[in-house]
Amino acid sequence: MKFELHRGFSESLDEEWTRLLNQAAVHVPFLHPGYLRGWWQTRGGGEWPPEAQLALVTARREGELVGVAPLFWTPRAEGGAALMLLGSVEISDYLDVIARPQDLAEFIRGLLAALPGLDLPAWSALDLYNLLDDSPSLALLEAEAAAAGYSAQVERLQHSPFIRLPGDWETYLAGIDKKQRHEIRRKMRRLEEAGVPFRWYTADDPERLAAEVDDFMTWMAQDAEKAAFLTPAMRQHLHHTARWALEAGCLHLSFLEIEGHKAAGYFSFDDLNRLWVYNSGMDPAFNAYSPGWVMLGYLLQWANEQGREVFDFMRGDESYKYKFGAVDRFVMRVRLER
Repeated sequence: MKFELHRGFSESLDEEWTRLLNQAAVHVPFLHPGYLRGWWQTRGGGEWPPEAQLALVTARREGELVGVAPLFWTPRAEGGAALMLLGSVEISDYLDVIARPQDLAEFIRGLLAALPGLDLPAWSALDLYNLLDDSPSLALLEAEAAAAGYSAQVERLQHSPFIRLPGDWETYLAGIDKKQRHEIRRKMRRLEEAGVPFRWYTADDPERLAAEVDDFMTWMAQDAEKAAFLTPAMRQHLHHTARWALEAGCLHLSFLEIEGHKAAGYFSFDDLNRLWVYNSGMDPAFNAYSPGWVMLGYLLQWANEQGREVFDFMRGDESYKYKFGAVDRFVMRVRLER
């Protein structure tokens, strides 16, 4: 494999990257070049300093793209300057390197050997956040580290609950705790029998998208922690992500309206036959109708009816996720020091 450093995105590389991602050992929405372009423009919604430098590392075999390590250099990582995965840390739930299963071991081995020789500012660690615990990259990074002159540390970071869907709403409900099944039915029925007009819909009109995202962020900001999170740079990131996802055909921005007013919203990705729930917001004025639970119920019903295989809550161990039947997996951190 021949390794090369790229200091910027390009349309031609994006096309090859996307084709490779569709065959990769790990394929998640946050590895699309369109998503990562927007992430880089805002430095992760302001998480990283302007002096950070893009470091896309590609590998080719006889001219064919066989691996991408979407990295950046930052002087402000834990312990000093480091190379990190684009998307790190706070707003991209799942990250990894990109290679086909049959190429992954050779790609990681070659990447670790090539990185010290690339024309980059000094760094002391390759610090990789948010790898899924079942990623084959984890074991390979650990196995190859010592031979390449690195020490490896692996850390479990966060819960990442998900639900495997049976493809049928009633079968799904039958498979969860009886008390919680009753609660979901009761709250959905309470709204349906309240005698007020309501509907849920997905926002898919390009001309209305910016306004819909603004509305979504209004309800996100009703939560004090999320309000602090929504800096101007983070708002720009969410707008870019929504535009990219709509154009890519994987946006699932959904709202529950009650009496003509948005009561709850979920920003998700509908990709790879699963629904990835990125964020949510509620209007407390409608708390009597439990709009968050009701909206989740409709989303799960829709996902089952549409044949989605997984409902992924992504990072965070909030109790409601487990009440809907989620089981745990984890995201990991691999830090290689030299």
